[in-house]
Amino acid sequence: MSQLLKISDLRLQFKTFEGVSQVLNGVDLELHRGDIMGLVGETGCGKSLTALSVSRLVATPPGEYTAGSVLFDGEEILAKSEAEMQQLRGRRIAMIFQDPTTNLNPVFTIEAQMVDVILAQGELKGWGARAAARERAVELLTKVGITDARKRIKSYPHEFSGGMKQRVLIAMALAGSPDLLIADKPTTALDVSIQAQILQLIKNLVREMNLTVLLVTHNLGVVAQVCNKVTVMYAGNVVETGPVREIFKRPQHPYTKGLLASVPTVGQELKGIPGSIPNLVTPPSGCRFHPRCPLATAICQTVFPPMAEDGTEHRVYCYHPLGVAE
Repeated sequence: MSQLLKISDLRLQFKTFEGVSQVLNGVDLELHRGDIMGLVGETGCGKSLTALSVSRLVATPPGEYTAGSVLFDGEEILAKSEAEMQQLRGRRIAMIFQDPTTNLNPVFTIEAQMVDVILAQGELKGWGARAAARERAVELLTKVGITDARKRIKSYPHEFSGGMKQRVLIAMALAGSPDLLIADKPTTALDVSIQAQILQLIKNLVREMNLTVLLVTHNLGVVAQVCNKVTVMYAGNVVETGPVREIFKRPQHPYTKGLLASVPTVGQELKGIPGSIPNLVTPPSGCRFHPRCPLATAICQTVFPPMAEDGTEHRVYCYHPLGVAE
């Protein structure tokens, strides 16, 4: 598969009352066409900011990119003008956000909101464009599993359940036939049964529409169910990345191993990771995980570890990867 997205040494900082917070500290990430990659880590690790950077939706200021590159299909995102980004957003790069209730306007019907999104793509013009956009909206709603879409499109958001609202947002995201779909915790606000339906829908759409997906989530169960690759982030750094099966079976970074051990499993004691994510205004030197790491040595406290790989796509940033292999 050809490479669609490549993030290299991406560094993002924010000026705060406490000082400068280095929220992304040299992020590297690669996504190939057809991939479903899970981006995981504790709250505050930089997952959403990494995803938002792909669409250049981080406000600058107060944010500031100090280094790095975001290549989308070979084009540098960080060098594009706002007008150029508007041509990419919603067309080639689409996003689904966390809470469907707050991302739909309660005073407009689903039809009004979807038609406006479709017309904004610029493909339908002139007399009859609005009617054609409505037909396209009905088609998209049907594709994402909303029954009797021609009737339901006239409803207001409050007449839809949480799962149905999320399907509407997915339909809107598909309006421009994007190459990359970024889903930022799309099932957090949904119950387990509806979550499973939305995840299966995303898998089906990847197959049917040749989509590539970057899925931001806290839930490792979601990653295991949907993704073929996973990237683990900690305190603004990527610490491990590779195929889901390989990383779940043989985690190489102590943080990844800690995350997996914290997932509830029948018959096993639930374990947490001691400590908490550091203040990124005054982060630890070297490997940012070393204050919480049981394997940390003197070098971990002074120099950020280089990437280690085993000849496959499994890569880890750790001085002691073999020490945690199972």
